[in-house]
Amino acid sequence: MRLFLRHGSACLALFCFMFLSPVFAADGHQEEQTQIRSSMTVTQALVLGVVEGFTEYLPVSSTGHLILTQRMMGIGRTAEEKQAADAYSICIQAGAILAVLTLYFPYVRRMIQGILGRDPGGLRIGVNIFMAFLPAAVVGLTFASVIKQYLFGLWPIVWAWFVGGMAILVVTWTRKKNETRMGMSLEELTWKRALAIGLIQCIAMWPGVSRSLVTIVGGWLVGMQLKSSVVFSFLLGVVTLSAATAHDAVAHGRIMIQAFGWINLVAGFVAATCTAAISVKWLVRYLEKHGLALFGYYRVGLAVLVGILLWIGVLQDYQ
Repeated sequence: MRLFLRHGSACLALFCFMFLSPVFAADGHQEEQTQIRSSMTVTQALVLGVVEGFTEYLPVSSTGHLILTQRMMGIGRTAEEKQAADAYSICIQAGAILAVLTLYFPYVRRMIQGILGRDPGGLRIGVNIFMAFLPAAVVGLTFASVIKQYLFGLWPIVWAWFVGGMAILVVTWTRKKNETRMGMSLEELTWKRALAIGLIQCIAMWPGVSRSLVTIVGGWLVGMQLKSSVVFSFLLGVVTLSAATAHDAVAHGRIMIQAFGWINLVAGFVAATCTAAISVKWLVRYLEKHGLALFGYYRVGLAVLVGILLWIGVLQDYQ
């Protein structure tokens, strides 16, 4: 709580535009908005915020979990509502971003000081974050509509969960436990290896893969300590998720606010902020002691369960 009080206002200023832009985008359509009955309750918005917060930085895919939760709630049945629901899933990421900015503000401050020429190590971290972000920016802007059209469905997510889970298990089975403590620190990472992590991150544009998973494993594979990979994944996520959130807020803010209302957006944001802070602190402690294997088993089990429910018709995919 003290961290939030100390840095909250500074962190909030970094991304207030992307959170408030849906409200501004809908501002000129107030009359039309009042005629549309929200298809999401505040309780549902809180549930989605909790799901987003807990899963955003875990290697299990927050987007996949949000889409699954929406389908279970019956949200996104029409094409227009599905577009709004997909945008909502991305925009409430702002809460998770705020949580990481607050918890890891010392790294942000170091990067700012590095840009000002006061911290060479901070500048190196900032350059590496930028290099790792570039591939996702290019691929995301180029293929965003195609990705949403073909991959934002439960069957693609099920396959991504399963393959990603098996990949985690293979990596953990083939590497010794003590290797998680060996390797480069955050400051020792080179820009070329950071770029390699960024290229690997592009795989996570397939919902269900998990951006956290591929960046953590990617950092580990290029020679970083597991803990350093996790921190780098968090910091890279702030930039990548901020860009994605701002893009969707501007592009689809109006239809999202019309479909769900600004109160539901705020509820999801607040819930995501609180739960993401808990999730991030737990993940760092857990990975230091136990590694990634648990998440591999979880992903495979979830993929099998959801696949069966889809196959027998209990779950419906509105893609």
